[in-house]
Amino acid sequence: MKRLTWPSRLPIDPYVLLLLGTVGFAALLPARGVGADIASGASDVAIALLFFLYGVRLSTVEALEGLRHWRLHLTVLACTFVIFPLLGLAARGLVPVLLTQPLYQGLLFLTLVPSTIQSSIAFTSIARGNVPAAICAGSFSSLVGIVLTPLLAALLLGGGAGGFSPDALVKIVLQLLVPFLAGQLLRPWIGGFVRRHKKVLGLVDRGSILLVVYTAFSEGMVQGIWHRVSPLRLGGLLLVEAVLLTVMLALTWYGSRALGFGRGDRIAIQFAGSKKSLAAGLPMASVLFGAQASLAVLPLMLFHQMQLMVCAVIAGRRSRDPDEPVSARSSAAASRTAAGTGRHPR
Repeated sequence: MKRLTWPSRLPIDPYVLLLLGTVGFAALLPARGVGADIASGASDVAIALLFFLYGVRLSTVEALEGLRHWRLHLTVLACTFVIFPLLGLAARGLVPVLLTQPLYQGLLFLTLVPSTIQSSIAFTSIARGNVPAAICAGSFSSLVGIVLTPLLAALLLGGGAGGFSPDALVKIVLQLLVPFLAGQLLRPWIGGFVRRHKKVLGLVDRGSILLVVYTAFSEGMVQGIWHRVSPLRLGGLLLVEAVLLTVMLALTWYGSRALGFGRGDRIAIQFAGSKKSLAAGLPMASVLFGAQASLAVLPLMLFHQMQLMVCAVIAGRRSRDPDEPVSARSSAAASRTAAGTGRHPR
């Protein structure tokens, strides 16, 4: 009998379980009074630390070297920051039939978040795709998202993002952009230290995000915000997110083929262009939504686990695809060149 392969095909991210446990802990023992003030201050420091470490880790030089493959990166950026938000805006018609207004705002915010780096690279590698392209695409998305995600939130969410205002914009700059730029500036001096201690600092990253989640959901519990979410609404949200993920997976795969990309590039585009970063989105939501962050991050947490499970299955199947013949790739490229120049290939 064949061994069951369920765990490898449908992974349950242990970190998502920790996040859910943190939500449960916040529901049972939310921070109140002085404890809430301490948790809020610690959360602000944790967010600044997160983006400082992002700045130190992200190699701008390596990202700029990837500009040579500019068509691929523009395709991923268009999927992440144009097509995703357009689909999010289209979901406005589902309020109040399937989604409440707060859940819709969280869903729309999900569509504005940058792509992942680690999981996109991992799945591209498993599927035997263009791993260097996936690395550069994720790096570009992270760089652009530091600035573009808050700006898009200000434009599309308006007052819904925790009362978005000039003061909120200043807070975003101070908590997100300034630490990130400081990390980039200090990278030549402390980048080696961060690389040598990446496991320990990775725990700092994850612990910081857990603190942000605890603070956000504690505020939601104190305000009684969870009484506005029913199991039926959660089911509706899951259905909408499943459709959203399906559309983006199909669009990135078949759309990249229509644009003339080869198999390896199409795999990188599919995994980088259809995914959203939980690590970047959670702290951003805390800054953007304030006391309303608990419901705002729920769609992102659910989508994160869904994309991991589905992409694990896709990557496994892609890994068993036959190699694309070199002659076929060359012939296809020659045909496209001929079509564009009006000349026939020799």
